[in-house]
Amino acid sequence: MATHMARDGGRSLTRAGFVLGFAFGGFFDGILLHQVLQWHHLLSLVDAEAVRDLRVQILADGLFHVLMYAIASLGLWLLWRGRRGFEDRGVDLRVLAATALGFAVWQFADVVLFHWVLQIHRIRVGVPNPLLWDIGWLVVFGLPSLALGLWLVRRAGNGPTPGGHGRRGPAVAALLAGFVVLSGLVAMLPPPGVSTAMVLFRPGLGAPAAFAAVAQADGRVLWSDPSGELLAVDLGPNGSAWELYRRGALLVGSSAPLAGCLAWSRV
Repeated sequence: MATHMARDGGRSLTRAGFVLGFAFGGFFDGILLHQVLQWHHLLSLVDAEAVRDLRVQILADGLFHVLMYAIASLGLWLLWRGRRGFEDRGVDLRVLAATALGFAVWQFADVVLFHWVLQIHRIRVGVPNPLLWDIGWLVVFGLPSLALGLWLVRRAGNGPTPGGHGRRGPAVAALLAGFVVLSGLVAMLPPPGVSTAMVLFRPGLGAPAAFAAVAQADGRVLWSDPSGELLAVDLGPNGSAWELYRRGALLVGSSAPLAGCLAWSRV
């Protein structure tokens, strides 16, 4: 009975590794390409007039991060659910293999599905040969992680080996969980030392109400888009992001997990 439960736990840990690797691939994409390099938004190449609005682009990027948080949460739950699998010898290698494969699957799925099939963005938008950047990304990040995952699968062998304890399993699980949680925190926070926040108000609120909301929150408007509903705001030491939400803000870059990329954006 104990061996059967350990095997079930080992399978859950393997699934957890794959899901967490997939989520980390998404965080890596969002942090590096959306926030740091700012090479594209999620919907950069969508031609619809409504989608070309910077507010919609930023909101789509924020919702992408929410999806990654949900996937990462699923992976962490699977990791906890499969904790009995730590009794299985070799579980550390299988979890690491699944994580590397999950990361690789994200890279290939992103490029093939979103870049080439749906064509909603490319690795780098606005360059003469975007295909070369797509392929280069896969060569640098996709293929090495795939090769690492397959190599670890071979090292781990076929299936669980009962009768021993995966001494490194808990350490690997803790390291993996911590790494993914840290990635999520980096994706959600604005750049270090930035005192301003980007605030996206609900459509139709209008500039007068948006500016009044900033004043009520003890903030100062630094920049506004033509609609007056996307603002760069200095909240200062006494400013209240919650007051902005109460008065119609959808996203506040310095405090909301949805809007981590707002404060990084060059607007």
